Amino acid sequence: MKKNVLFIALIAIVFLFTNEMSAQKFAKLDKSPMDAAAYPTSYKNSDKLVKVIYSRPQLKGRTVEELAPADKVWRTGANEAVEITFYKDVTFGGKAVKAGSYTLFTIPSANEWTVILSTAKNVWGSYFYNESEDVVRVKGAVSKSEESIEAFSIAFDGKENNVNMYLGFGNTLVTVPIKK
Repeated sequence: MKKNVLFIALIAIVFLFTNEMSAQKFAKLDKSPMDAAAYPTSYKNSDKLVKVIYSRPQLKGRTVEELAPADKVWRTGANEAVEITFYKDVTFGGKAVKAGSYTLFTIPSANEWTVILSTAKNVWGSYFYNESEDVVRVKGAVSKSEESIEAFSIAFDGKENNVNMYLGFGNTLVTVPIKK
């Protein structure tokens, strides 16, 4: 009887610790969730021209200018700065860019945004932005969207070798052409 009680107690202790060790701690959903956009947009097409990975802040009663101040380098989203990958050599906003991965920063202003491709990697925000790491700086045309865009968004649209990248937030829509 004593052996049975000890055996059961030993099994219970092992089970208790085994359960504790296998339990996972998962993070809650991020307030600015990560997303991706690519061109071509079809998920069935693996021959991509460009893909971006970015986080999506939400206005939640704030203005675009509060989250992306004019005339200051912005990470172009939330959390980590945007990672943009070109799978082929392209012309980005009229400037030649080699295939590869870059960090995308922007400098917002009323009539045009400066869009920057940088060699910086694994960057949190724009706190350590360094102009010497710029690959190109291009101008993105600013227009107004008809509907307010609550969560910062990036999208692509185009035909074959002529694509536009759109950055949308609030009523601001920024367009940068990409050509293969």
